[in-house]
Formats: sequence, structure tokens, C-alpha cells
Amino acid sequence: MSTTSTAGIKMKTRRPAVDATVELLSSMRFAISLLTMIAIASVIGTVMKQNEPMSNYVNQFGPFWFEVFNKAGLYAVYSAWWFLGIMGFLVISTSLCIIRNAPKMMKDMRSWRENVREQSLLNFHHKNDWTSPLPRAALAQQMAQRLGHAGYKAKIVEKEHATLVTAKRGAGAKFGYIFAHTAIVVICIGGLLDSDMPIRFQEWFMGKTPFAGSGVIAEIPAQHRLGLGNPTYRANTAIPEGQASNTAIIPRADGVLIQDLPFTIQLKKFNIDFYSTGMPKLFASEVEVRDHETGKTFSSVIEVNKPLVYKGLAVYQSSFEDGGTKLKLKGYPMTGADRASFDLAGEVNSATPLGKEYTIEWSGFRPFNVENMATQDARSVAQGEKLEQSFARGLDKQLGSAAKNANNKDLKNVGPSVQYKLRDKTGQAREFQNYMQPVTVDGATVFLAGVRASPADPFSYLRIPADDEHTVKEWMRLRAALHDPALRATAAERYARRAMPAAAKADGAKADGAAGAGGSALRDQLAQSSARSLNMFAGAEADDGKDGAARGGFVAISRFLEKVPAAEQEKAADIFMKILNGSMWELWQAAREKDGLAPVEGNEQHGRFLQLATNALSDATFYGAPVYLQLDEFNEVKASVFQVTKSPGKNVVYLGCLFLVLGVFSMFYIRERRLWVWIKDTEQGAHALMAMSTQRKTLDFDKEFADLKEKLPQSA
Repeated sequence: MSTTSTAGIKMKTRRPAVDATVELLSSMRFAISLLTMIAIASVIGTVMKQNEPMSNYVNQFGPFWFEVFNKAGLYAVYSAWWFLGIMGFLVISTSLCIIRNAPKMMKDMRSWRENVREQSLLNFHHKNDWTSPLPRAALAQQMAQRLGHAGYKAKIVEKEHATLVTAKRGAGAKFGYIFAHTAIVVICIGGLLDSDMPIRFQEWFMGKTPFAGSGVIAEIPAQHRLGLGNPTYRANTAIPEGQASNTAIIPRADGVLIQDLPFTIQLKKFNIDFYSTGMPKLFASEVEVRDHETGKTFSSVIEVNKPLVYKGLAVYQSSFEDGGTKLKLKGYPMTGADRASFDLAGEVNSATPLGKEYTIEWSGFRPFNVENMATQDARSVAQGEKLEQSFARGLDKQLGSAAKNANNKDLKNVGPSVQYKLRDKTGQAREFQNYMQPVTVDGATVFLAGVRASPADPFSYLRIPADDEHTVKEWMRLRAALHDPALRATAAERYARRAMPAAAKADGAKADGAAGAGGSALRDQLAQSSARSLNMFAGAEADDGKDGAARGGFVAISRFLEKVPAAEQEKAADIFMKILNGSMWELWQAAREKDGLAPVEGNEQHGRFLQLATNALSDATFYGAPVYLQLDEFNEVKASVFQVTKSPGKNVVYLGCLFLVLGVFSMFYIRERRLWVWIKDTEQGAHALMAMSTQRKTLDFDKEFADLKEKLPQSA
């Protein structure tokens, strides 16, 4: 066998495989499968937040599922390799479909379909025949004329012993198929042009790597920077008021890339307006732009949906954040008997050391907060509940966010707040949110101190009651006194004397007899009970080794009362709480006396304060911070967040959308109709057979056929 023959056999062998592959790629079922996968990916990309910090995904899904979703590229679906691959295959599939079918459709649109026979026309559903006295040629001319008046293009074709008038209308409906499929290709190409494939190409072949450290942007090495020639990107830049930036940041999975800009943006002023609910109503940035190449400088205002477009780049107003507000705070100890306050300064987006054990990371400041202050009963006890269960439920409400949704909303501006993380030397951190001014919650004026262990959790709020001077000083005095053993002992002794004045008088007169001795013994016993209640509430007495008992508060008391027989628990709890309340009053007075202050008046206002203070002291055992930081002064600095985009595929996508509109319009509103009139000679003149067809049979088509059926047979 010759070499030529062997090559021919190989070509014949490969040809069916190539044809089968092309057939598969250009088939409707393959395209629908790709569109289904794109739809599923789009749902995932909509439901799951995209391009968030990886730590957020770890907190949300856990280490195992974090790795699974990360390998699948679900955190950046629209730039995942498999999604871009699907888009590429969709472009190939649709392009092959157009290449295969468009020439046939164009040929069919130009075709008159004149190779019909009289017998085939008789098989049409919509047909009509008549006899005319006109000669065959004259009748054919008349048919062509009337079809032209009806909007048809007509052609006269001479047949053997007959004349065929063929006409068509709406042949452009097939453009709908071509436009719609072309639109898919064009939109996908535009999307690929605006994808991060150029950036990935630079990472794969040009040595560009994400920067995962910290430092001054101007000092970041060149391998972490993208030049002005980068064809497409979507980056962000945050600029505080009065400062400028000539770079933007492109987030990557394992760091960021620095994108150089051809101009410098300086934020002159940031303006923001709010709705009554606290949601931003309008925010805009007054900027000054300086071109690096020409030195040209001009001013502009960037608003939401009103970007600055310059040199092929669009600068959008994305959001806003704090730009480094200067803070002055006063710190109060939350552990031990020390209550000496201290001054502290901080700056948002920076860190401040707190002793040797902690670091404060200032994460946010808000000049005002609109919260839902709807009333909630924080300490109601359901029938059949244990005291500990009711307390846990009440504590959840007591520490619940003041902004919880409620049926009866009461929106109020509760003033400025500061947000920070307190991180210990092991790296563990808790996040806090403290309000500057006291607010009224459930009829009480309190300072709100929020805390949460994870960014995924809502804030729980400690409510510190405001004193007569609208400060936290009296509560801090009482907190320090509660952890002072000497003051607790003094308060217990005073409570016993006040509760049993007759026994105290007998001791003072050194009275003899059983009554005096018995009264003194009862007073001593009451003093011991008072001291034990204070010690237990302060967490200085661990009755069973449980963490809650050692922690103190109402949890320690409830666990102590669990040892009391169930039938006597309610009575014992009532007596215990009366002793605790009376002892806390004496503790407060003793603390004021130690500081050289006059006793407070025993009225309803101070009684209410003591009740709230006791509740807050119990809740403070869950606060988990060595200090409470109260915002004293601030100098707000705003920052505007801009999104800088270079989108060469944007106009391509717009063109694809235009094709899609034209395609849908053509397919739905243009109907192709074909009509034939077969004319042959008869003894009386000429006989005409009319037949009509369309791809979509509708009521309009039936009506149109009926009109033509009446008009065409008429003689001139």
C-alpha cells in the first residue's frame, strides 16, 4: 500500500471523530448544559458573599468546609478557573452553532422556495383556489401587484404549462436566531475581557505575586505591583479627608496586588446625609485629580451612580469608612478593688498598648447611631422555670442588642460609639462597642457597653446605670467596693445592725439575760449571712468549684439555691435577695464614706439605681475585659472608598445587549410567512391555487390568510 493511501485512511479515521466533536460542541443540549452550570454558579455567587477576608469564611464554615469551598473556588466564583472555562466553552459552542446554521438561514431568507409543485400545495392546511377570466400572465401580474400592496415581496416564476407566483414576508425573523446567539458570544467575550485572566496571566508568567504583609504602599516591591499597562482590573482605594492616593488595591485570595494609577486623587471633602433610620441617604466626595503625564489638575464630585471617567478609568463612589478619627477615652478598671480611672488616646485603624498583657485595636467610630429602643422586659420569670434558667433567659435579653428587631420599633439616635478589639498576648481577642452617651432603655438611663467573641456574632450589651451626674462613677465605685473584702465586711456588719436595731441597742447597754444574748446571736448570724451573700455575689466564695460560682453574680447565687429543697427554693430566694439588696445598699454607703462623700438619700430614685447597678454587676462577670473604656472626646476624620475600574469589555457587553434585544424582538415580533399561487390555463381563463404557511401558527396568521383569501381572487 502506498504512503498516500495510508495517509488517506488516517484522515478518514480522524474525520468522523472531529465531526462528532464539532457536532457535540455545537449541539443545543451541550449549550443548555453549559447555561445550566452557569446559572447554578451564579446562584452560589449570589448566596455566598464573594471576595470576603478568608478569616470570615473560616469563622462561618469551619476549617474543613473552608478548605473544601476554597479548593472549589466558591469564594470568588466569577473568577474561578472552572467558571471561566465554562464561559469559554459556551463561546465556542455558540460560535460553532452560528457558523453551522447562519449560512443556511441567510440562504433560506434569500430563497424564494420556487421548487414547489401543484400537488404539494394541495396538501397545505391553509389553501384556496378559484377561476379567473383573466389570462394566466395577466392574472400572475395581478397577484404579484396585490401581494406587494399587502406587504409581501413577490416573484413570478414560469413553470411547464403554468406560472408560479411565490411571495414572502417577515423573512428577517431568522435574524432573531443569529442576533440572539451572537449576543451570547459577544457578552461572554466582554465578560472574559473584564475578568481577572490578564492578572492571572501576569501572576503565572510575569512573576507577579500578592503582597500579604503590611507597610507603606510606596515601599512595596515591584513584584507586588501592576503597571499602567494592565488591560483590565477592578480595584479599591480608601482616601481620608485631606489626603491623596495614586494607587489602588486588588484583593487576591492570599493577599493584595497594588495597581498604579495614571493620576492622583485627593479627597477635599466627604459629604454624607442620612435617613431617619440611620441608613445613608446620599454621600459624595469632592476630589481633585492631577494627571501624572500632563500635570493637569481639575476638580470633580463623585457620587453614587455618577462616576468620574478619565483616561479609560471609571472611579465610582463605593462606600465610606473612618479615616483615622482621633479618640480620647477614660478607662475604668473592671477587676479587683482598684477604681482609679486613667486617660487613654487612640486613633481608628491603629493600635494602642494597654499594659503588658493587652493591645487595643481601634476598628471603628460612628458619630451617631440610630437604634431600635423598643421596650423589652429583661427579667420576667416563667412559671416552672428554675431561677438559673430564668436568669439565663433574662440575661440574654438584658445583654441583647439595643437594636434588636421588635414589633414596636422606637428608633432613636443614641449618639457616638467606638468599636475596638482587645487582644491579649496569646492572640485571643474580644470585640467591644461602647456608646459615649447614656441612653434610655426600659425606662432606665444606662450606658451601653457591647461585647462579642466573634465577628459573626451580634453584640451583647452590658447596661451600666447612669448616676445623678449622668456618669459611670458611682457604679464603678460600687464595683470596686464589692471586690474589697474589708468594705464587704463593714457593709455586712452595718446591714445586721440596721436590720436588728434592738439587738444593737442591747449590746450597747451591755444588757444581760436570754433576750439580749439571743438578739446578739441573731445579729451575728445575720451579719454572717450578709457577708456570705456579698462574697458569693462578688465571686469570692466558690461553693462547688464550678466556674459560675467562682465567677459570681446571680449565676453563683442560683447554683447555691439549687441545694435548697425545691419546696423551699422560692422562699429562700426571696430572703437571700432581700439580704443581698440591703447589703449592697450598705456597701454603697461604706464606699462613699471611704472616699469622704456624704451618704446618698434613701429614695426611690437611688433604690432604682441600686437595683440596676446590682443587675449590671452580675452581668459584668460575662464582660470579659479588664477595663471599661468610655469615649470622652473625638476629632472625626472621614474616608471615602472608591472603586477604580478599567473595563475594556464594557462596550462589548453593551453591544451584546443590543444584539440580544434585537434578537428577542425579531424572534417574538417578526413572523415569517410564505405564500404561493399556482396559475394554469383553463377554457374559461385561468385557474389559481393559493397556499400559505408560517413557522408559528397564530390567530393573527389565520386572520391574515382569511383577508388574502377574500382579496386575491377578485378580478381587475
